[in-house]
Amino acid sequence: MSESLILVGPMGAGKTTIGRLLASELKLPFKDIDHLVVEHAGADIPWIFDVEGEKGFRHRESKALQEALAAGPAVIATGGGIVGGDENRALLQREKAVILLYATVDQQFSRTAKDKNRPLLQKENPRQVLADLFSVREPMYRQVADLVIETGRCKPKGAVECIVEYWNNLV
Repeated sequence: MSESLILVGPMGAGKTTIGRLLASELKLPFKDIDHLVVEHAGADIPWIFDVEGEKGFRHRESKALQEALAAGPAVIATGGGIVGGDENRALLQREKAVILLYATVDQQFSRTAKDKNRPLLQKENPRQVLADLFSVREPMYRQVADLVIETGRCKPKGAVECIVEYWNNLV
């Protein structure tokens, strides 16, 4: 088990935004799994999807999660699909501070509508893609989560306050 605080949830839930604020508040390094994948690959996520497909990306994502957890205490923001892998869920379930940042499909859609760096949403009906992904992934998010924060009900700083309180009760 690492001493890290890990954020999971769907695209557009606020994992990166809240993760950066949390890391600053807790004086821990911030690690974004998507950014680690891009850094290691030397290419952006759409390129990885084009060349290696989703399977190649997911393999890189799993490796980045393992490295982030092994590197010492940090706030780790995962990608929305990290829970799709059995091995990833097993790793996350061993952690003591996995936070699900919950956002409805409508919230996800409004927050990701203009983002061209999300290959899974470059389809004719991205809202339906989000709905389909959420129906499959939500039970997996809940399976690994120790705490659920509804990001549509509070501003990022409010979410950070709730998570910090939870974290301080653990350490």
